[in-house]
Amino acid sequence: SILRKHAASAAKAAAAEPVPMPDVEAAPEDTLVLDPHTLKDLEVFNTESCGKSLFEFYDQTVTQGGSFALRQRMAFPFADAHRIRQTQQSVSFIRANRGVFSKIPFYIVGRVVKYQKDPLMFVTHKNQFDFTLGALSLKFGDPHHYHRIVRGVQYSCLLIRALREFLDQHELTNGEGEIATVCEEMQQLLSKTGLCKVPEFEVGDASLLKMLRLDQIFRIHEKNSIERLVALIFQIDSLLSMTDATVKNCYVIPEILDGDTRMQARGLVHPQVECAVSNDLRLDQNQSLLFLTGPNMAGKTTYLRAAATALYLGHLGMGVPAESFSFVPVQRLFSSITVTDDVHTGTSYYLAEVQRIKSIASAVAEGFRVVAIMDEPFKGTNVKDAFEASLAVMKRLESKSDCLFLFSSHLIELGEHFETSTRIKKCYFEARETEGRLQFDYVLNPGVSSQRLGMRVLSEEGVFELLDSAT
Repeated sequence: SILRKHAASAAKAAAAEPVPMPDVEAAPEDTLVLDPHTLKDLEVFNTESCGKSLFEFYDQTVTQGGSFALRQRMAFPFADAHRIRQTQQSVSFIRANRGVFSKIPFYIVGRVVKYQKDPLMFVTHKNQFDFTLGALSLKFGDPHHYHRIVRGVQYSCLLIRALREFLDQHELTNGEGEIATVCEEMQQLLSKTGLCKVPEFEVGDASLLKMLRLDQIFRIHEKNSIERLVALIFQIDSLLSMTDATVKNCYVIPEILDGDTRMQARGLVHPQVECAVSNDLRLDQNQSLLFLTGPNMAGKTTYLRAAATALYLGHLGMGVPAESFSFVPVQRLFSSITVTDDVHTGTSYYLAEVQRIKSIASAVAEGFRVVAIMDEPFKGTNVKDAFEASLAVMKRLESKSDCLFLFSSHLIELGEHFETSTRIKKCYFEARETEGRLQFDYVLNPGVSSQRLGMRVLSEEGVFELLDSAT
């Protein structure tokens, strides 16, 4: 259709222009805060791999403004259960009534925005005589500007008529959540402001005076109303994108719980791992710390990322990659996976690790509801210090209420110190041997791993053979 063709063109145009990054440091209240390190670890906006960031993976918007609105949502997920449910209701409603939203003329919006921003001349006079003189002066004195104004007026009228048709659809009377609020505000803007004077008919043949009176409405008297309408369209575009991603990937809408912090998943996978093996997860105030062990390449880091990503998507109000998922909203989500030293500041690798754990500890000490994943911390020091540091940190995390922690380590001896602990859940991944080669099934098992494969992997990769053959 013509609308889809224009929408596709708009999408390409939007993709060609960089969209500003949200200011994560200025997170509003009632949002789930992810610091820049966590955003990087979870690859929310950027990735150092050859794949896509989460934003790129889920961005199916057709306007540049919609893309920015989605970025804002992903930078500042809701922490309030009611607001998350409002978005969930919208996603469910859109999924059931997707065709209703095809009446929104997304392809026009960019042209209306350009018309509003262009430094075009105004005819501002109120009395008829002066207005007529000003109109004639504009049309014949600067015809190029006049024709740009005419096109802007035509696009604005077309947008308003299309929005009226969109809002007149009976399906929207049953709209829920954010969509209901957005549509109600649109209706008020179109009926209770000067925009109600915009005619239902085509304005292509309107008189000079009529055209410039409409220009006054759009760019002077109701400029704020037009800008607000456009902003609401961008919000709908972002919600459509989240819904389309949920449907396309067969995601489940999570259950939002009340009470003490907890999360539970069945059939959890990472959204960007193809043919992923699914696993379960359950953490609550009876078992609030997961101690995860297993050899390298067995799946520990991917599992941690999958858990954090699912919780993050759940706070956005969209579907998550699992068979079922439920959680109590939290206030802070931390990740400590990729830690680096900094030669410019003199920060060693170990100090960087300690500072990362300190960030988590600070949020816990301030009383926030925290979920934190820590992937093999304290690798930057000797084994004895790493063991003692891990033990000391885990003992303290174990006693913290209303928070959840996922802690992976190669130090399997730590498991012996927590054999009698009821608040620490112990799970592991392992490798199996098939025809003399290691195979990973990526299946989570209860308990602590006893596998030590460092020497085995070096041997299988031929490192020793190469060194022994060197002269």
